[in-house]
Amino acid sequence: MAILVNPANAQTTETTLRDLEPAGRAMGLQLQVLNASSSRDIDKAFEALARDRPDAVFVSLDTSFADRRVQLVHLASRHAIPATYALARLCRSRWPDELRNQLCRRISSGRRLYRPHLKGAKPADLPVVQSSKFELVINHQTARILGLTVPQSLLARADEVIE
Repeated sequence: MAILVNPANAQTTETTLRDLEPAGRAMGLQLQVLNASSSRDIDKAFEALARDRPDAVFVSLDTSFADRRVQLVHLASRHAIPATYALARLCRSRWPDELRNQLCRRISSGRRLYRPHLKGAKPADLPVVQSSKFELVINHQTARILGLTVPQSLLARADEVIE
């Protein structure tokens, strides 16, 4: 399993790897971390993916990846590499301004939440922001193009199935 992260976003990269590496080990997966912070880096990462042929790639949460969603989806499709995206909207053909604004608000509120920690506050006294909404979006059309069979039980559980 490959993980695509943006090293320019150190906090998100650290969090992603901290969460995924133990989970991958527990499932017996060998993880390959690929760094990309530009369109050229993304192209190089997918060249490595095409050469190494992992079972799938996970694209971490990063606004630069959201901005390059067309490139990411195109390369995953062209190289026939199943991809999972931290942002479900990458599975869709459009990126509503409302969602982009929500994401930017969450990022800026997160920065405000971490400021007290920098001033010496105890970690136990800091507020915790936890996602309250999780979506399972399956692009069934892409799965069929890639020759993948998505179990009916998974399709039934999905919040949205793109045909």
